[in-house]
Amino acid sequence: MILESLSLLHYKNFETATFQFDPKINCFTGPNGIGKTNILDAIYHLSFGKSYFNPITSQNIQHGADFFVVEGTYEKENKPEKIVVSAKKGQKKVIKRNGKVYDRFSDHIGFLPLVIISPADRDLIIEGSDTRRKFVDGVISQGDTDYLQNLLNYNKILAQRNSLLKYFAANHTFNRDTLDVYNEQLHTYGTHLFGKRAAFLEDFIPIFLKRYASISSGTEKVNLTYKSQLSEQDLLTLLREGESKDKMLQYTNYGIHKDDLVFEIDGHPIKKFGSQGQQKSFLIALKLAQFDFIKERSKVNPILLLDDIFDKLDEQRVAHIISLVDEENFGQLFISDTHADRTEAVIKEVHQTYKMFRLGSEQ
Repeated sequence: MILESLSLLHYKNFETATFQFDPKINCFTGPNGIGKTNILDAIYHLSFGKSYFNPITSQNIQHGADFFVVEGTYEKENKPEKIVVSAKKGQKKVIKRNGKVYDRFSDHIGFLPLVIISPADRDLIIEGSDTRRKFVDGVISQGDTDYLQNLLNYNKILAQRNSLLKYFAANHTFNRDTLDVYNEQLHTYGTHLFGKRAAFLEDFIPIFLKRYASISSGTEKVNLTYKSQLSEQDLLTLLREGESKDKMLQYTNYGIHKDDLVFEIDGHPIKKFGSQGQQKSFLIALKLAQFDFIKERSKVNPILLLDDIFDKLDEQRVAHIISLVDEENFGQLFISDTHADRTEAVIKEVHQTYKMFRLGSEQ
């Protein structure tokens, strides 16, 4: 799968721009604030129908404009594919494939597999469990549309149950039969999702550990653990036993929306005990494992985006990532960096074709 061209109209800081890409490596260089990351985000937008960095649609429209359009032409399985994502203020976002509008955004997820490695990934370590759940859900959803639909259904029922709990509190009333209807639905969807997450992580963790060992030369021991309330008890029992707590807090305290991933190095939380370099290696291993997993399941090389990667890692770790691109069939790669000479020097070490896009003052 290859992204052949990209067109932007009123997208973030771009009034209009068009790019023709190399099938292997593409580098965007220039000073900070020039829009390098925005180009990568536009490519991400074409795969997921949303921004990686700013999920609020209206904030991706160029200042002073009323709409944006991102258009990409691809070659996939020897067939041309044209994807257009557009949004207008006050209206719903639209995703089109070859001129046909998707009825459901979820039907598009997984069609254009993609993995991004960015400094923003540090949120996976420093932020709350919601960020890590989204990572797991994102990887699984790229290859399992049923999972994504069940997750959407679960979140819808969860919101309705929480609204019911608030209604009970506000009106000093309670109806167990109504609550049980939601409990049963959450149990059905939640149990299915828990099983999928557990099975995924059983496959994913060994891939991640192998990647980390390769990046760190095997000198450190890391671990990744799936933590879920459903590991101890079925969800229906948890919901019924937690009824009093839910009524008091007006919120559902038990379910797969409380799941988490525990990141450790040498038996300790990497958030507190990992150095900056170790944390970066952990995140890169996580993302490369994501790449491996999606590639294996989809039988397609995902597009790989490396945002500001050279500025955030020491030369040894950068060299390792580039050597992987050289050794393995990684497909198409997009890189952003502030220094064109540094980027090109490293890329020349890779025996692949490449294209440099010098933005701003470098043009």
